[in-house]
Amino acid sequence: MQNWALLHSISDLAAAPLNRVAESLRNAILPLIPHKALVIFTEDCTGRPQKKAGDEGVVSRVSITELDRLRLAMQGEDPWRTAALIAGEEREVIALGYAPSQALLVLTEPYLAEGSESQEALRLLSYLWRLTARRIQEKVTDAPPSYLLESRAASAERIRVTAELIDQHSTTLETLLAALRSTSLDDAAARASVTDLAVKALVDLRTVSDRTSDLVEEPVATAFERLREDLRPLMHFSNIDIQFIEPPANGRALPGEVAHAARAVVRGLVLAIAEQPDVRRVRAQWDCDGENLLINVRDDGLGALTPDSPNIARLQQRVLAVDGRMSLEVMQGWGADISVVLPLDPPAAPVGEVAVWDLAPRELEVLQLLTAGQRNRSIAGALHISENTVKFHIRNLFRKLDVRSRAEAIALAHSAGLR
Repeated sequence: MQNWALLHSISDLAAAPLNRVAESLRNAILPLIPHKALVIFTEDCTGRPQKKAGDEGVVSRVSITELDRLRLAMQGEDPWRTAALIAGEEREVIALGYAPSQALLVLTEPYLAEGSESQEALRLLSYLWRLTARRIQEKVTDAPPSYLLESRAASAERIRVTAELIDQHSTTLETLLAALRSTSLDDAAARASVTDLAVKALVDLRTVSDRTSDLVEEPVATAFERLREDLRPLMHFSNIDIQFIEPPANGRALPGEVAHAARAVVRGLVLAIAEQPDVRRVRAQWDCDGENLLINVRDDGLGALTPDSPNIARLQQRVLAVDGRMSLEVMQGWGADISVVLPLDPPAAPVGEVAVWDLAPRELEVLQLLTAGQRNRSIAGALHISENTVKFHIRNLFRKLDVRSRAEAIALAHSAGLR
């Protein structure tokens, strides 16, 4: 009976969409290892690098900085039982890595008895985690256009909020430093001690800023090298010679969604070309003009590839999802020449989208305060209503905006120019 339950959990996990993968993994693991909360940290999903399920006190407070510190401390991919700072508190955790994507799984406050049963539970945990990490990679690679658009908006929103926080806290800490260094203060020892603490806080804050930017951007040379690794198996197991023309190493960093889309498009084009007869050589080239990623793929076949083929149509959709454009030129007997332009900046905000949502005046006020970063209690105080009423308005907003979380609502509001 237990085996059937495990097989059912694996089946559910294999079919889970990205927004349910943490919940499905937790349901599979709970009978094996009871725990308080489950957190996945994966840079494959640039818009939402955290996927969480379980205790709200943990999942609502855990930070990227905490997860990144834990990941850097790990060695190997085996389950690691340790104490770590998660959601602002020192907690017992089981952590597992996944080397191909540098993903991390954390179970907080797990219960694991000693003996052979615990070893079997850890083996099953490792298997389920590897299955999940691969599933996330596959889902991101094959993500529909709507996911790419929403993920890009969430990435831009994170950068904006982080920049505002850094400006605010840097000013506060620098003012504190100036006061503490004042000669009018008598207690020199206290002044020196607090100065050191404030300097460390400034360094940590700037480190968070750099790390956040790293999560949503990828150096163009690194993104191209990942493409080369993706296509390496095809180079080994086919007679096609793939030539890579690298982008300039100092080119502008790519937003995560653009890097994912670029690799997916080139992989798809190379696979479509490989299905054509008499193709012996393919050239893949990336370049940057400061505003766009410029992609060119050429082959030496007989020109059998057509713009209306199903494979090319699917790739065209992916390109359009990030506001790009693709053109294909075919000369019979001379092969195909495909050019793709992917903008590095999000598209301009649509005009009049807020009116289309048909929000009531109070709902619009709640959305504006939500977009300004206010929590439910602050919104209730500002509008002189109860927190339950705020929750009611937010539920209506989610329905009208067709989103599932505060982050999605904020990202969508900013994309429509609402401030």
